[in-house]
Amino acid sequence: MDSMFKYPSDLTLSSIGSKEKPFYSFIKRTFDIIFSFVFLIVLFIPFLIIALIIFIDDPKGSPFYVSERIGRRGKPFKMFKFRSMIIGAEDMLDSMMKDNEKDGPAFKMHDDPRVTKIGHFIRKTSIDELPQLLNVLLGDMSVVGPRPPIMKEVVQYSREDLKRLLVKPGLTCIWQTRKKRDDVPFREWVAMDVEYIQKRSVWMDLKLIFKTAFVMISKEGT
Repeated sequence: MDSMFKYPSDLTLSSIGSKEKPFYSFIKRTFDIIFSFVFLIVLFIPFLIIALIIFIDDPKGSPFYVSERIGRRGKPFKMFKFRSMIIGAEDMLDSMMKDNEKDGPAFKMHDDPRVTKIGHFIRKTSIDELPQLLNVLLGDMSVVGPRPPIMKEVVQYSREDLKRLLVKPGLTCIWQTRKKRDDVPFREWVAMDVEYIQKRSVWMDLKLIFKTAFVMISKEGT
């Protein structure tokens, strides 16, 4: 079923009242390259320390986790994260769907038994997402954009849900800056992403980046 997925050719930016923005896209990509390159250098030593702590906490696997995600217009890519779950966590997902606390295709569980001790902390502070700076540098993602889903979720998407895949996915988005974001209904999450796509601008991106930094420091998003 996954291999048969094809993004609808008639679902375009113009179909949701938006349009291509060449100058904005150029500025955005330039910013993405500079931002990710600088922070990858600045965070190199902290990354090594975090990786070592993860390994000490659970030496059964790599401190890093690579997950296939779905990007702009259904294009798959490999997304990088710090590992926050036990080895084999993905294989346990199907048997845990009955405990899903989120509506829609996304899976969320507040007391997920697959999360490691250090995993609880790095997820709460969003530190686990920082390796995605490499995805931003490579061009698979942007600093700001809808969060990238997995294929198991995408094949359950309605046409409305697929609109969130019209632009490149990002490290942060409107949903990421909301208080208690895991309690936000999936339909509202999609509406936030569509709103971002329709209104996206340099100023909006900068506001979301600063809001995200505040949420990470204050832990308001958890």
